[in-house]
Amino acid sequence: MNNSLDRLTIRGFKSVQILENFEFRNLNVFIGGNGAGKSNLITFFRLLRKIIDGSLNEYILSGGGFSDFLFNGRKVTSEQEFEMYFGPRGYRFRLKPGSLENCLLSDEARYYQGHWWELGDSPDSGSLLVKEAKGDSEDSRYSRPVYDTISSWQIYHFHDTSARAAMRHYEIIQDNKVLRSDASNIAPYLLRLRNEHPDTYNEIVDSVRLVMPFFDDFLLDVTEFGEKQKVSLSWMQKGSDYPMQPYHFSDGSIRFICLATALLQPDPPSKIMARFQPNPPSTIIIDEPELGLHPSAIAILAELIQNASERTQLIAATQSPALIDHFSVEDVIVTNRKHGASTFERLQEKDFNVWLETYSVGELWSKNVISGGPVYE
Repeated sequence: MNNSLDRLTIRGFKSVQILENFEFRNLNVFIGGNGAGKSNLITFFRLLRKIIDGSLNEYILSGGGFSDFLFNGRKVTSEQEFEMYFGPRGYRFRLKPGSLENCLLSDEARYYQGHWWELGDSPDSGSLLVKEAKGDSEDSRYSRPVYDTISSWQIYHFHDTSARAAMRHYEIIQDNKVLRSDASNIAPYLLRLRNEHPDTYNEIVDSVRLVMPFFDDFLLDVTEFGEKQKVSLSWMQKGSDYPMQPYHFSDGSIRFICLATALLQPDPPSKIMARFQPNPPSTIIIDEPELGLHPSAIAILAELIQNASERTQLIAATQSPALIDHFSVEDVIVTNRKHGASTFERLQEKDFNVWLETYSVGELWSKNVISGGPVYE
């Protein structure tokens, strides 16, 4: 997994005062009490994505301004530092306060095989790495692999399953190349999988049937809307010929469909074909994937996560003892708060060998043998 995240350093970001050279593996499951800082780590990946997409300050301002992103505000933290390594490459940068509540991107550098190349300070919030990667200069070939790697890390957030959520509505069939972070294009994406990757499509359908025994198959009928062709997540129920609509799915059911689709994304059939169709994300990041799922569905979700982590890197934050029951101790990172700052510690199996003869990982967390509950400071 050359494009997955190997090590990460964060200084001064939200509740993360210092996270120093933290090691990521194929499967990384973060647990901890409310407010410990799990979601703040996920937020870092969203911020990184906004840098790559060129919308950093729009994101900062929509989140309350740069002061709200600094550890304990401007009086305590004057700037933020970030550094990451993936395979032979790396990327680092700083964020500094702007004139109002925006921020400035500075000290960007890219890393390759033991050496850092400084890119300098951006005159605005735009990334010099992105500019170089998208350009045609001699150095573009060095920045492009860094840009491509970070672009391939995908954050999925399927919490909004309301009646207005895009996943429950029609979308144009052309929006099918990659599964969007909120699954707004779930129907056209599944339609493409059915046509081009029937084995993967059938795996998704089989997984959904395990969670929803009454589910038969998706319909995915294309409908004409003027000059546009659109498709929605219509489906059939076993024992009935009445076409069901997306609003007939419960919140947990449609969320599981999105999770199964994200975790079962196919690899290109060959390296040659990989040039013409998108790869699945090299790193998948999901916050609280268990939300709204029945315990039996959580067990199936855990199996999907385990299997996906053999093909791509998984980073998940959870509050569910039932979910972590299905992982090894060393897959789990405990998030706590100490003196107002988030701490992150990967568990070691040798520390829990005796306990694991009697209890599961989730039971050890529930009993606070594995710390990670509320901390009162």
